[in-house]
Amino acid sequence: MATTYTANTQAAQTRIPATMRAAVYRGINDVRVETVPVPSIETGEVLIQVAACGICGTDLKKIHTGSHSAPRIFGHETAGTIAAVGEGVENFSIGDRVMVFHHVPCGDCYYCRKKTFAQCPAYKHVGCTAGFEPAGGGFAEYVHVRDWIVRRGLIKIPDGIPFEQAAFVEPVNTCLKGVKSLALLPDETVLVIGQGPIGILLAALSARSGAKVLTSDLYPERHAIAANYGLTHPIHAGKEDVIAAACSASDGRGADAVILAVGGNALIQTAIDAARPGGRILLFAQTQHGSVSIDPAVICMDEKSLVGSYSSSVAIQDEVEDLVFNGYFNGFDLTRLISHRYPLEDAVEAIEVASNPSASSMKVFIEAGAAES
Repeated sequence: MATTYTANTQAAQTRIPATMRAAVYRGINDVRVETVPVPSIETGEVLIQVAACGICGTDLKKIHTGSHSAPRIFGHETAGTIAAVGEGVENFSIGDRVMVFHHVPCGDCYYCRKKTFAQCPAYKHVGCTAGFEPAGGGFAEYVHVRDWIVRRGLIKIPDGIPFEQAAFVEPVNTCLKGVKSLALLPDETVLVIGQGPIGILLAALSARSGAKVLTSDLYPERHAIAANYGLTHPIHAGKEDVIAAACSASDGRGADAVILAVGGNALIQTAIDAARPGGRILLFAQTQHGSVSIDPAVICMDEKSLVGSYSSSVAIQDEVEDLVFNGYFNGFDLTRLISHRYPLEDAVEAIEVASNPSASSMKVFIEAGAAES
């Protein structure tokens, strides 16, 4: 049964309207900014007033492929301020600045014991909604956070950290999880294919191992942004042979590890060919089912390892929070990756820009308007 919002004062209660604006997915390539009810909350739950939400490539794939039923409200890189708390919530209060994960593992099942958290059955249940079938809900003014997310996936934002920086906690977690799966060493060469915001994150996190990190992209403008994060070995994919460049930078061997940060399957073969015998290839952006042709002898005789990494890991969350929050003051200001900021009313345009990457576009944010403190 839904509860009345348990704000500390009557004034705080009246600040929550009955309706709000949201970008509602109505079908393939059909998103509309509409007026919808503000979600009600129950015992153990909270309501967040959204300040900022990044647009993720997985949101875009859902919108463009129709993989999820309509209507829904997407958006899961969400940060904002707690506007209401349900009975029984002990560790959070109205006014707390938070970021939220939209799904978390149970911590007890076979997959959790093996630390493959994204395969946990409970992990697949989305616990944040702005209405309709839960789908993240960050593309709205308010988000309803279910009780299990409040207990395990709601993170307080330290003073001085902008909402935008905090919204990167979830994507940084997914990237660091992928990088850790490669077990990089200081004497190795890493090639990261694609220098969009996720590719830059993957490359910058790889560089923390001490390895030489090569970055490949079609756009020189992106290499200039990557240089802000200490990435100084660019390969201009429109002019250079990426495979040859990787071999040249590694005494002819090929890269010890290759990370494919570009969606689709067109560059999988390039990633495999750029890796040395015994090298590792990480597929990071291949989130749509399909089929590709791979020479099995490359895996067997050349001993190349093809691995994948998907979504976040609770096992590294403390490290991620340190990277994002303390890193903001120490050279890891991720807001520099943001090229476009749109008000919620212009969410359709924001999605269009994010869906059609260009030399001038990087991370796109939708900002619902909750003020920074």
